[in-house]
Amino acid sequence: MDVHVLLVMVILAAALGSCPFSVWIGRWLLNKNIRDFGDGNPGAWNAFRAGGAKAGIPAVLLDAGKGFPVIAFAGAYFDMPEPGLYAIGISAILGHAFSPFLHFRGGKAVAVTYGVMLALPQREILAAMAVFMLLGFMIFSVHAWVTVIGVASTMIILGIRGIPATELLFLLAVLTIFVVKNFTDLKGYPGYRGKFFQLLQAIRH
Repeated sequence: MDVHVLLVMVILAAALGSCPFSVWIGRWLLNKNIRDFGDGNPGAWNAFRAGGAKAGIPAVLLDAGKGFPVIAFAGAYFDMPEPGLYAIGISAILGHAFSPFLHFRGGKAVAVTYGVMLALPQREILAAMAVFMLLGFMIFSVHAWVTVIGVASTMIILGIRGIPATELLFLLAVLTIFVVKNFTDLKGYPGYRGKFFQLLQAIRH
């Protein structure tokens, strides 16, 4: 692994990740500050709240998309080994979560994390996390708990399967970022969706 190339890729990923596309879309398309809506998060979900699909869809695509290109380029052009790709991915997520454009108060980094995972060669991480988060949304009403439990469950299941330590370290880094970004919401109970348990009871009967 060329350390100099890796360093350049890490910096590029962090720079792209730090671009607050959801906030910019709110300004350009809606003439609104999306941080005035919902939980005040500068992410795609509040773009939906501020302007519906008109702002939300491009915000999701851009926030997810900025996690993809640097990893894909490093892997295809420089044949970057997997540990380097994971480092580049974490830098993109950190850039979004602690964007200097927003005085280091960036978004919660869910969309960009999925973009990163889509670019990584090991798609099992993406698949497992998507499944566990979907289940989480069906069960829990607090989104912070959904994201944290989704990553933690992915770590446990894939860890039992015996994935490499570098993948587990990557997931641990993602989990740490999610906990930090959702720390306030995690102080409360996860809450449960009553309809899910009503469905379970209906299935049993």
